[in-house]
Amino acid sequence: MNKVLTTGIVLGVAIVFPLVMHVLDQAFYISFATRILIYAMAAASLNLVLGYGGMVSFGHAAFFGAGAYMVGILAFEGVTSLWLSWPTAIAVAALAALAIGAISLRTRGVYFIMITLAFAQMMYYVFVSMKAYGGDDGLSLASRSTGLGVSLSNDFVWYYLVLVLLIIIHYFLHRLLGSRFGRVIEAIRENETRATAIGYPVYRYKLLCFVISGAIAGLAGALIANQTSYVGPALLHWVQSGTLMIMVILGGVGRFWGGPVGAVVLLALEELFSGSSLLGPYSLHWQLPVGVILLAVVLLAPQGIAGAFAKKSR
Repeated sequence: MNKVLTTGIVLGVAIVFPLVMHVLDQAFYISFATRILIYAMAAASLNLVLGYGGMVSFGHAAFFGAGAYMVGILAFEGVTSLWLSWPTAIAVAALAALAIGAISLRTRGVYFIMITLAFAQMMYYVFVSMKAYGGDDGLSLASRSTGLGVSLSNDFVWYYLVLVLLIIIHYFLHRLLGSRFGRVIEAIRENETRATAIGYPVYRYKLLCFVISGAIAGLAGALIANQTSYVGPALLHWVQSGTLMIMVILGGVGRFWGGPVGAVVLLALEELFSGSSLLGPYSLHWQLPVGVILLAVVLLAPQGIAGAFAKKSR
């Protein structure tokens, strides 16, 4: 009952938030909250492979950036319908995850980490070399995607669309993790050798988990491209993978709400210290106080913020 109540309260706050910001004439925070929702989706996709599958992927930005670039490239070519560009972004990201996972999952430990990182950097340089689509400078979108009969340029419409998609994705993940597939994935994480001995096709389960995660990250990439009206190689850089991983660790690895909680906290801290007068002339060094806070969370709450609250609730 507590979980249901907490979920209802969070959902209620998310629904009311843009209306309150509009009344207070703080339109910026509607856009900022939308960005948080998008990164919450991307972090949740990473948490699926990292927290539940036990696969420490350091190349998740490859799928996030690929999804974003597909929307940008199609828009550049004149295709702005979300019914075409968004499924394409998801499909391309899923295919990239299939190709990368098929090779990477044959390794373990640090080798898996380095191979996923290497593939992500390869994709980064591929998009940097695409001079027809901006190269280093990236690609600007003239407008957001179309196809719903309403203008997605309206921040209210865009916010609620992203919120609905995030709810759908989380419901899907909830059902997935509660299914036989989810239980097998967690069993593989706990003891892969035993899962293999029992007779589970471990490689296929892990690969499917990796592909599903990549597809969700591709959708998040399509959304961030529309959010910023810009796509650039930085979306595929290893720093982006690191940011998503920090969100998951901060929120709680293997905790269902770990990704969203980590996204909210990290982006809120970034905005607080980099865009306010708290640090005065030292605001350029906002990473230092954020780093101290992250270190404190890791030391004091090794299961992340969501894990600490769950433990306190019990």
